[in-house]
Amino acid sequence: MLRLLRLLLLLLLLPPPGSPEPPGPPGLARLSAGALPQAPDLLYADGLRAYSAGVWAPAVALFREALRSQEALGRMRQDCGASCAAEPGAALPAVLLGSPGPESGPGQAPGSWELLLLRAALRRAECLTQCSARRLGPGGAARLRVGSALRDAFRRREPYNYLQRAYYQLKKLDLAAAAAHTFFVANPTHLQMREDMAKYRRMSRVRPQSFRDLETPPHWAAYDAGLELLGRQEAGLALPRLEEALQESLAQMESCRAGCEGPEEQQGKEVEEEGTGNQGGLYEAIAGHWIRVLQCRQRCGEDVATRPGRSSPVPDFLPSQLRWLHEAHAQVGNLSQAMENVLSVLLFYPEDEAAKKALNQYQTQLEEPRPGLGPREDIQRFILRSLGEKRQLYYAMEHLGTSFKDPDPWTPAAFIPEALREKLREDQEKRPWDHEPPQPKPLTHWKDVLLLEGVTLTQDARQLNGSERAVLDGLLTPAECGMMLQLAMDAAEAGARSGYRGRRSPHTPHERFEGLTVLKAAQLARAGTVGSQGAKLLLEVSERVRTLTEAYFSPERPLHLSFTHLVCRSAIDGEQEQRMDLSHPVHADNCVLDPDTGECWREPPAYTYRDYSGVLYLNDDFQGGNLFFTEPNALTVTAQVRPRCGRLVAFSSGGENPHGVWAVTRGRRCALALWHTWAPEHRDQEWAEAKELLQEPEETEEEKEEEMPSRDPAPEPPNHRLQRVQDKAEKPPRVREEL
Repeated sequence: MLRLLRLLLLLLLLPPPGSPEPPGPPGLARLSAGALPQAPDLLYADGLRAYSAGVWAPAVALFREALRSQEALGRMRQDCGASCAAEPGAALPAVLLGSPGPESGPGQAPGSWELLLLRAALRRAECLTQCSARRLGPGGAARLRVGSALRDAFRRREPYNYLQRAYYQLKKLDLAAAAAHTFFVANPTHLQMREDMAKYRRMSRVRPQSFRDLETPPHWAAYDAGLELLGRQEAGLALPRLEEALQESLAQMESCRAGCEGPEEQQGKEVEEEGTGNQGGLYEAIAGHWIRVLQCRQRCGEDVATRPGRSSPVPDFLPSQLRWLHEAHAQVGNLSQAMENVLSVLLFYPEDEAAKKALNQYQTQLEEPRPGLGPREDIQRFILRSLGEKRQLYYAMEHLGTSFKDPDPWTPAAFIPEALREKLREDQEKRPWDHEPPQPKPLTHWKDVLLLEGVTLTQDARQLNGSERAVLDGLLTPAECGMMLQLAMDAAEAGARSGYRGRRSPHTPHERFEGLTVLKAAQLARAGTVGSQGAKLLLEVSERVRTLTEAYFSPERPLHLSFTHLVCRSAIDGEQEQRMDLSHPVHADNCVLDPDTGECWREPPAYTYRDYSGVLYLNDDFQGGNLFFTEPNALTVTAQVRPRCGRLVAFSSGGENPHGVWAVTRGRRCALALWHTWAPEHRDQEWAEAKELLQEPEETEEEKEEEMPSRDPAPEPPNHRLQRVQDKAEKPPRVREEL
């Protein structure tokens, strides 16, 4: 009965048929001015019932009101927490603000700290209760308590999935597209939504501006806009957006921290993981709850630094923003503000050489000393508060047996108890890139590298209809392509192929597959079977690709070569008629792709440690063999790339980039396949062995003179060199029609 009454009330609040939607995001627009929030879980449940019954307008109203109430509840908790913390009677006594441990001072009665602590806690609780009652009505926050399952659903933006379908049924296509896009941003692997998005884009009545994220956190919008302006060398215009991004990041941190102080049941999800369950008594219960709150607060930095739909945060998010700010201020001549921001960077990393160098440069340019100039006050407050919480968590870890995974690489070693440092040091050795202060890069670092290498960016991720993809041209000259092709041919003719020994491809019976690793190439060069220059070029080119891939995709985190393979695929004559298969089926490089669900499981037998992939082409004189990207369903092609000498296709190795190779129907397609990893323990050890082999003393002068006539000192692409190969070998060349 109550649900029926609530449904009828919301129907009365709906605008009349045909009236325009209220401005702003449909999920956050108020249905009635000044209406008190209702229980989000009940609203959401009623919305699902209305949706299942096909009552579309009430379903929209219920989902929108659930979103509004959830947002109002979070805003109330943040506002009330801030105002009550400023109440004099609710502040913690100064004697309790030090580090944990015995603090009975002279003249202090035993147990007096208990009275001070509990009195402050009671006053804070009274203030919060009264504040929530004023903001939320009778019952306050207790009436609107939200369980973890609903919070997870809202975090995944599930209401927008239902909203887009309900809006579609109501013929409100622009709102349907906006809701679909909002859900898809947070769920980029959702196959059905991907198909729905494609349908909306084909509809003539849907405007392009409808595809907008209604839940974009303001700090990400400002951050992206600021970096885009910096990339266009417009530092003056970028500065307000970068400053806005930093302020909004700190504000989002406060909102997240306020959510950590919700009812204890909201933290129960992490109890087993963190080892902070209730141990029985009053003080154990208080300590356990407080530790969970602190752990949650510490995770807020990662939450704010993680884009919607991504699983990992942007490394060093706040320090990197300060670096952008000080460099941008310096570009426009604001040296005082540049110093303020670079000093703030040094609060995180006191030994950062680039920051210290920039500071010295700014001080020299200012000429006059500025005694009152120091780090930003907001950053000082952030760091001091965070370190105070870390100190308590490490104390609990040492003395109470709790666990704490510090998310910040900048935490000073002095804050870690000596007894815990050895264990944490072992963890650091496993993942050193999370704990080394990243070296700042120039604003156009990857462009500088491309210019230095003589490489051009032909297509970026947007032009390739995906994420973390790029096509780069000019990595090899025609002569270098010829030398690499000669290396592959000489190794194949010597019968020293690694992997498949030139037999039929493991992916198709209609092609032959030949592979050569860097170590095998070095061994063959030492034996005189192949030219040493070709083997050395293979090593050099693989490092060249690694450098460019790191500069373009991962400038703040070092990439290591994981595996390099020189691969040739040759069409088998007489077996290409009415061929329907692929040269290489659609797959992802670090996860097991499930086309039916659109999921990609990062688990064995996949090479889960691979992070970025690259294919460097050596020739184009063959038919077929284009690389293509697909949707997660492995059917819908989103982009394809035609091979050519010196062209590199680089992309992230995960499920966001499923790819395959069209059948090679004539000729021989050769390319260098490379995989890179962030994990140094998975770097290619054979690469180092090959380098050592090739650096050892080579043959005597007599041996070199004897070998010279059988080597082309300046190889050219095979189609220009075919006759010369035939002459020197005194036999017909290997069949490579139109190669």
